[in-house]
Amino acid sequence: MQNDLDNQGKYNMKAVSTMVGILPGTLRAWERRYQMIAPVRNEAGHRLYSDNHVRKLKWLTQKVNDGFTISQAISLLEQEQKVSARPFNDQAEDRVSQLQQDILHAFLQFDERTVQDLMNEAFTIYTMDKVLIDILAPLLLQIGNMWEDGKITTAHEHFSTSILRSRIGAVMHAYPHNGILPKVVAVCAPGEWHELGLLIFTLYMRRKGYEVIYLGSSIKEHDIEVVLETVKPRFLFMSCTMTNNLSSTLELTLSLEKEFSNLVVGLGGSAIDSMNDEDKQKFHPNILGQSMNEWDHWIEEKTYAN
Repeated sequence: MQNDLDNQGKYNMKAVSTMVGILPGTLRAWERRYQMIAPVRNEAGHRLYSDNHVRKLKWLTQKVNDGFTISQAISLLEQEQKVSARPFNDQAEDRVSQLQQDILHAFLQFDERTVQDLMNEAFTIYTMDKVLIDILAPLLLQIGNMWEDGKITTAHEHFSTSILRSRIGAVMHAYPHNGILPKVVAVCAPGEWHELGLLIFTLYMRRKGYEVIYLGSSIKEHDIEVVLETVKPRFLFMSCTMTNNLSSTLELTLSLEKEFSNLVVGLGGSAIDSMNDEDKQKFHPNILGQSMNEWDHWIEEKTYAN
């Protein structure tokens, strides 16, 4: 009974245009060219759209807003419908998880071709933010934890790191920067060599238009000071993933903020996220957070602070 109601024509084109956020001319063009929906017509010959039509159109519009062409979005919708009769349910999240685990398995088999094919699939289906934040970032953390726990070899970790660094780096350098926004330096904390989380954050900053000087793996503390004196950035971002490097990272943060009065230091990484409550309170202004929403809030607050 509910399915019949979902397919019952009830909304005219003007109403659907308002609900979905696309012009009537665009809607007519999509229908004519791609036949992705078939609205019924009333006695006067006017189109009437169902709730199911509206859901499909909202889904397609969101994909277009995310950067896909309408033909790509319709292709993705068709793929979803092949996988499930309900393309708008939680199965999409299961697919993200499955892609993530398939990539991990390919890494552990040293199967670069399959890794590249799976990442190509992910970037085709989902937005760049979705791939980076919901697939690659958790995967990086999982690989790092497996290495630290002795569940995989250094060879596995290096193989995975090499491929991901190359893929993320290629995307990162494609973005222009906005000269009005303050400069940023990104570097791994003292003793740190796991740079992929920092790469993802750097990509996030470049997508927002910031000019980021990416230093990558840990450099000597004195060398960091030379960079800061030369570049004069507003922000320094440091990534710390290993708990035995946490103390020196926090000490360096205090030292640099004292030496460079206009510098704002941001801290991220699994070691930062797992700090004790006392340190979290002390360094609260420096902690970036774990989600993109938290990053957005932190950056906006610090960028426009007086």
